[in-house]
Amino acid sequence: MNWSRLFRSRWAALWWAGGVLLFAYDVASAAPDAGPPTAGAVSNSGMVTDVTGAPVNEADVAGLLNAAAS
Repeated sequence: MNWSRLFRSRWAALWWAGGVLLFAYDVASAAPDAGPPTAGAVSNSGMVTDVTGAPVNEADVAGLLNAAAS
C-alpha cells in the first residue's frame, strides 16, 4: 500500500483511522473476564511481596534505591 496515496483522500484516512481504533478496542477488550476471586486469592490490602512471593522489607527498598542512584 502506498501510504502517501492513502492520506490524499480525507475519507480514506478516516476509514484507516477508524480501523486502527477498532483494532485497538478489540485488542484492549480481548482480556478474558477473571471472574470472582478464588479462595486462595490475595487482596491488595496484604503485605507487599516481590516476584518470588517473599515479603519486601525496608532494607530491600533501600538497596534498590541505592542501586538506582548509582
